[in-house]
Amino acid sequence: MESSDRRRDTRVNIRMPVRFRTLNTAGSDEQVAVSENISQHGLFFTTDFPLKIGMRVEVSLQMPRTLAERVPSDVKCVAHVVHVGPSPTPGGLAGIGLQIDRFEIRVQEPERWAS
Repeated sequence: MESSDRRRDTRVNIRMPVRFRTLNTAGSDEQVAVSENISQHGLFFTTDFPLKIGMRVEVSLQMPRTLAERVPSDVKCVAHVVHVGPSPTPGGLAGIGLQIDRFEIRVQEPERWAS
């Protein structure tokens, strides 16, 4: 049995807010979306913003403690759109599949109380 699914990484189903903006588009405003799942090399989210296959985007999100294994971390990545389709959730939003080209992780330092 052949599969057309080219995913190579385990995906984690998690709904969390993500911020993104298109690259190579002058004056591109930041948009807000909600992730459906994430892997080491990909991200799937829903949005009403018109994205097309091949478009490059910059994505920012806060990785929760449960996935970051220690403390929450901020992740910023550059990716490109590899899939645009109907959303798996109701609401008329498009489902966007991204392939992550590169990313940067900034671990948030735990708060320290001064005495």
